[in-house]
Amino acid sequence: MIVDANAPGGEVIWAPDEATITAANVTAFAEFVRAHGFPAGADYEELWRWSVDDPAAFWELFATYAGVEFGGDTGPVLPDPTMPGARWFPGRTLNFARHLLEGRDGVALLSVDESGATTEMSWEELRRNTAALAATLQDEGVGPGDRVVGVLPNVAESVVGLLATAALGATWSVCAPEFGPGAIVSRFAQLKPTVVLAAPGYRLSGRDRDRRAELAEVLAKLPGVERVIWVTGHTDVEPPEIEGPSCRWEDAIAGEHDLVYTEVGFEHPLWVLFSSGTTGKPKGIVHGHGGALLESLKMLLFHSDLRPGDRYFNVASTSWVLWNTLVASLGVGATAVLLDGNPTYPSVDHVWEVAARTRAAAVGVSAGFVHACAKAELRPSDEHDLSALRCVQVTGSPLSHDGYRWVYAEVGDIWLSSMSGGTDIASVFVGGTPTLPVHVGFIQAPALGVKVESWDAAGRPAEGRGELVVTAPMPSMPLRFWDDPGDKRYRSSYFDTYPGVWRHGDFIEFAPSGILIHGRSDSTLNRNGLRLGSADLYSIVEALPEVLESLVIGAELDDEEYYMPLFVRLADGIDEDRARTAIVAAIRAGLSPRYLPDEIVVMPGIPHTRTGKKLEIPVKRLVQGAALAEVADLGAVDDPELLATYARFAAERAPVRIAKEGTQ
Repeated sequence: MIVDANAPGGEVIWAPDEATITAANVTAFAEFVRAHGFPAGADYEELWRWSVDDPAAFWELFATYAGVEFGGDTGPVLPDPTMPGARWFPGRTLNFARHLLEGRDGVALLSVDESGATTEMSWEELRRNTAALAATLQDEGVGPGDRVVGVLPNVAESVVGLLATAALGATWSVCAPEFGPGAIVSRFAQLKPTVVLAAPGYRLSGRDRDRRAELAEVLAKLPGVERVIWVTGHTDVEPPEIEGPSCRWEDAIAGEHDLVYTEVGFEHPLWVLFSSGTTGKPKGIVHGHGGALLESLKMLLFHSDLRPGDRYFNVASTSWVLWNTLVASLGVGATAVLLDGNPTYPSVDHVWEVAARTRAAAVGVSAGFVHACAKAELRPSDEHDLSALRCVQVTGSPLSHDGYRWVYAEVGDIWLSSMSGGTDIASVFVGGTPTLPVHVGFIQAPALGVKVESWDAAGRPAEGRGELVVTAPMPSMPLRFWDDPGDKRYRSSYFDTYPGVWRHGDFIEFAPSGILIHGRSDSTLNRNGLRLGSADLYSIVEALPEVLESLVIGAELDDEEYYMPLFVRLADGIDEDRARTAIVAAIRAGLSPRYLPDEIVVMPGIPHTRTGKKLEIPVKRLVQGAALAEVADLGAVDDPELLATYARFAAERAPVRIAKEGTQ
């Protein structure tokens, strides 16, 4: 129930009633744990504490509760918890695709395009298509250890591609079709795929985008490909003529075939997810069948409260790890809602239209999307029938206080589950539970089975904000990075700062009202010895009606100057001087004069990766004198020309210290 939609930060804005608590999956699981003789306790905090104090018992019981069937030899769940390199469920076998596909009926997939046209795929049809594609892949020699990749939008064929690959014990990876050729090659050339599934075009913002020339360039640089399977039917773009064997999707799924699953070890590679690729060769993050399955099911069952028959609508492209979570929702018996194209076309209200039309029980969006809805003054609950909606999940960046208020004022009496995780673990570190109240501005709780803490630079528990660390292994921590001899990149990415402890690179703070994420610790602002996460500035600046989006960096320069510019994209028609005045006043009032930027720079836009992350580090490196080609793979950013504008700014600026009252 809504408590006070105008609550100030930290105040309770929603609290579950008894019916909600009783019906929650996490309540049923706690009862299941107690029935097996374990001290799960009567509330979430006690359940979480047991889950991290006895991880072997927690994950063994959770697998049973979730219906995950293991083969192989029974033995210790976690014989050695040392990180990195902890091994889970050694000797056990399973298959990711089997758990998602078997024993279910009804509607498996709801595919929606930009026009609103909706297509259903039943579980029976999904199994039939998966079996047929698996047979085609097998005819090309694909088996355990081989790689199948896709250059595909968020359509049913992408789901079938993942499931057919997993059924064979091969390894899957996918890029969204809007990625540049260089970005695709920098990822897939590492994998040396046997088969490529590709869409010759995709639809975005009302028109077809022809990608035949780009795909020809990509395929020319993947010499080991045995066959290309063209996924057509979503645009009018026809497949190109290429060298080497190819066929259409319709031919690849023709005929009747038995769906046979290859049983593999718990840590057998399932997929490779790539880092954003903002610097250097993108890191290929390898997850296993067992870890990805268990963590996904846990997140969906407990931190999304998803149930059989629910419609699950997560706004994500195939290049974002949340797409993998969307597919994994099949594993709890939910129907996955796939939205192809621009989710905010023809307007930002399109997401809510789709949620209403598909009767979604849970909707996953980014914090930036919620802020855009608030600025557009949308009122979804007035315009659409959202009576099926129980949960709105928010991730990607911290959600502002006003974002929380907008959800409860304009979406309705639902559970808002703000969460923070990463591609690295294909899951969340902290998130929501429907059994606890929601406080304005705060994430509710640590995720079950995740021993997440806040540490200072000396490796001690921090008072207030500190580094987000995980002090015990999780099943979905990467098996390794692809092509990383000796695990050097893997270890340096997570374990160099605190040996034996995972450092994620975010600032986190545990408070009585919940949990705060303060942005990336490697893009931290440090003025006069005081540290502040970039997210704190964004929450103040982007709440202003004059500002559509912002990006702040703190750059240490060669002459020991510390330069902290704030880049802003303004709303149409806004006077720049007026906007600067409003920004300075808001920072003074909401934060501190110590964090006034050295310069407020109006830009035509804010650059992101293609998965929506602000390019703080590349812009910082540009300002520090690095060349554009050194800081980012332009095929992996959303607007290469925009980033070039920042490079020109960096090259042309004359460092000038701007003294402001209160900054010294």
